[in-house]
Amino acid sequence: MFKYGIDILTVDKVISIAKGSLKAFIDVEAERKVKICREKVDKMASSDRAVYGINTGFGPLCDVQITPEETSKLQENLLITHAVGVGEPIDKFLSKLMMICKVHALCQGYSGVRLEMIERILFFIENDLLPVVPEQGSVGASGDLAPLSHLFLPLLGEGEFWIDNKIVKAKEVLDKHHLSPLKLEAKEGLGLINGTQFILAHAILGLKKMEYLLDVADLAGAMSLEGFQGSASPFREELHNIRPFKGNLKVAERIRMLLKDSQNVENHYECDRVQDPYSIRCMPQVHGASRNAYNHLKELAEIEMNSVTDNPIVLSETEAISGGNFHGQPLAMVLDYASIAASELGNISDRRCYLLLEGKYGLPRLLTEAGGLNSGFMIPQYTTAALVTENKSLCFPPSADSVPTSLGQEDHVSMGSISGRKFNQILGNIEKIFAIEFMYAAQAMEFRRPNTFSEIIERNFKLIREKVAKLEEDRVLKDDINTLVKMVGNQEFIVR
Repeated sequence: MFKYGIDILTVDKVISIAKGSLKAFIDVEAERKVKICREKVDKMASSDRAVYGINTGFGPLCDVQITPEETSKLQENLLITHAVGVGEPIDKFLSKLMMICKVHALCQGYSGVRLEMIERILFFIENDLLPVVPEQGSVGASGDLAPLSHLFLPLLGEGEFWIDNKIVKAKEVLDKHHLSPLKLEAKEGLGLINGTQFILAHAILGLKKMEYLLDVADLAGAMSLEGFQGSASPFREELHNIRPFKGNLKVAERIRMLLKDSQNVENHYECDRVQDPYSIRCMPQVHGASRNAYNHLKELAEIEMNSVTDNPIVLSETEAISGGNFHGQPLAMVLDYASIAASELGNISDRRCYLLLEGKYGLPRLLTEAGGLNSGFMIPQYTTAALVTENKSLCFPPSADSVPTSLGQEDHVSMGSISGRKFNQILGNIEKIFAIEFMYAAQAMEFRRPNTFSEIIERNFKLIREKVAKLEEDRVLKDDINTLVKMVGNQEFIVR
């Protein structure tokens, strides 16, 4: 059981809540904090003193005071006017992650929304009523205004839900569940749409994918090493203990595990080769650097998912601080760093693919014994080259850019929403690159028989051969590649 606003949220926990394997609820302590904060807002809303976002306009209109009678309309207008997202809808699962993170933030007791409002969002989560959210339109400060507005329009009976993969008007869905649209009160519109939950949801989804893909990188690299008959010496513990980056140590340890008891490695322990190319020899340094970036993103994302990121922050009956906790820069910059790290996993994988085609150390050129009439595996590396270059183009850091908005009031923004989206695009591309490397590595390993490999590599080799046959002569490889892409995406490979 997970208690919103009380327990500590992690990447694994938020994914488990979204999948329904971890039950989450609002307990009495969180309810108490929410109600106390709401009472503070009600007192400020009815006072004569101007308090930003509670009884004033927003952004450049912060100097315009609003009467108590106009408060509800002001908050509803906020959601309606900010729902200007464009482009394709984000994945439904991302919408769910956004709502879970928002509920946890609101339950901290600093946002001033009513408990009734939070309970309605929780109803949406628990009943898989997932709002339709366009992918474009957020500049990442004041938070993810456009996507969060679309996310919460259904509270008002506006916007749309996903129902059985179809888009349905929110009012129809509310009627079906015998729910009336809610009427927003002071501060609630701001509490809902100020925040970084769009950026954060993309970070969470990307982290979960990257965690597996980091292990896949080591596995694919180890299988390529076996096909190339590379040396195990560069992964010795003594070498990495004298340059002890956390990621490097982890990768070296994993490669040693993946090569354990390999007859293929043992038979070539004292061959004439002095050293292997960097794409084989430097896996701990390259994969390890990507692991370090992953660890950094995970650390900051887990701070963010347990933070309050709306504005203003209600501290007392008379004080609501208008600060900048909604600014997405802390996540935007590290998402850009993680994008480079993910891209590099694909870059070095492509180099290993190329290496296996060169016809060195007992391997036939293009991994085919019938070259000339047959092109063998020449062309799939064109695909990895294209994907690597696409990833490089996606590595431009949106966080390095800023376009002022809101008549200059918001004169520096993070563009973190774009960072999050691009991070996940890159991860999708490296799934395809690894699929092709697995195809190449398995083919190369065929030429090393009757040598045997480690138990874990033999099991993965068998998984590949159950669905993708050895290439004896040219055939259409598209289906083989797509099969392996699905295996990577469905996390079918045994990585530990």
